[in-house]
Amino acid sequence: MNDSYLFTSESVSMGHPDKVADQISDAILDHCLATHPTSRVACETMVTTDLAIVSGEITTGADLSRATVDKIVRETIRNIGYTDPKIGFAADTCQVMCHIHSQSPDIAVGVDTGGAGDQGMMFGFACNETKSLMPLPIYLSHRLVENHAKLRQSGELPWIRPDAKSQVTLEYNSDGTPRRIHTVVLSTQHDESAMVSHNGKHHFSDQARKVLLEKLILPTLRAERPDLVDGKGDHYLVPVGDNAENSRNKLSFHINPTGIFLEGGPHGDCGLTGRKIIVDTYGGRGRHGGGAFSGKDPTKVDRSAAYMCRYIAKNLVAAGLADQCEVQVSYAIGYPDPLNIWVSTFNTAKGGLTDPQIAELVRGNFNLTPKGIIESLKLRRPIYKETARHGHFGRENPEFLWEATDKVPDLKKAAGI
Repeated sequence: MNDSYLFTSESVSMGHPDKVADQISDAILDHCLATHPTSRVACETMVTTDLAIVSGEITTGADLSRATVDKIVRETIRNIGYTDPKIGFAADTCQVMCHIHSQSPDIAVGVDTGGAGDQGMMFGFACNETKSLMPLPIYLSHRLVENHAKLRQSGELPWIRPDAKSQVTLEYNSDGTPRRIHTVVLSTQHDESAMVSHNGKHHFSDQARKVLLEKLILPTLRAERPDLVDGKGDHYLVPVGDNAENSRNKLSFHINPTGIFLEGGPHGDCGLTGRKIIVDTYGGRGRHGGGAFSGKDPTKVDRSAAYMCRYIAKNLVAAGLADQCEVQVSYAIGYPDPLNIWVSTFNTAKGGLTDPQIAELVRGNFNLTPKGIIESLKLRRPIYKETARHGHFGRENPEFLWEATDKVPDLKKAAGI
């Protein structure tokens, strides 16, 4: 009996409209923190055809004049790669509107004394499926869109445009270990040079599909888990409209499966800050507290405590206390200490430890007040724009201190390992 199962995660590129909005909001946050590290920021952005609207509640000593906000927005859009007015959204030609006002003093009453900036629950997760201790489907999905951006920005694939989405389906054994990569979906916006005409209709060319497979998809998969790509059955580049039965037991690739993707980015779909919360975290693996990250300063525990929960979970797995781990904390607005600390290792705890015992190790080795989180992870630095693309977690970036494993010695000592 085959007890394997499939699990899928997706990611979106830096040029996806929701990610454009996230990057603008976090660019505003970085600007505020660079000048005034104790800025209170809750910045929201909407982007659509030839328009970017920045709004929210911000209390800061940084310059937020309309001219400054306009410059930040346009620089962010340009950096992403939207520079051609012909595609409906471009850095130099879009309209920028600014509607920012100061944060409510009612919130500041509790936050100024060290309390949480809001109520809510936050989760963190880690597992030993990858070197980064991230679940493999979301990790591979992120790397696909990250490498998509590199190939576009380097000019190696000049016909791809900034908007793209990836999706990876993994087949797992019944014990939860990866068996094989099952299916990869990649959709990328492109220009006319990647198209061919057939029976009077325009299509994304098969040659362009093969180039994406050979230069982007296969190298990305092989860089992380070649054992799940090579020698695991045939590869099958699925033609548009093909019957799925033809790809049975093969590693299947669906590349631009609609056949064309000319219109995209904010011109093709309105983008909003905070609408990709599962992409930003673990791809559906583990729970999510519901709070978005981008545009929020670290007094907002939606962001800072979620980063801390990832830090805790990653250190617990890196210390060998479990093969996988999920951590939850919750807060009341204006109150500094978490209302609860919960740990689940999904029956993978080592050394005779129980989940409640591991929760006590967390309590004794991590400062979970908002002030403690901010100081531990140095969260008042202007580091956030980079988090808003290609995932907040599992990145090899020395600025992302929540990815460090420096607590491993302390945890091993406390656990008696």
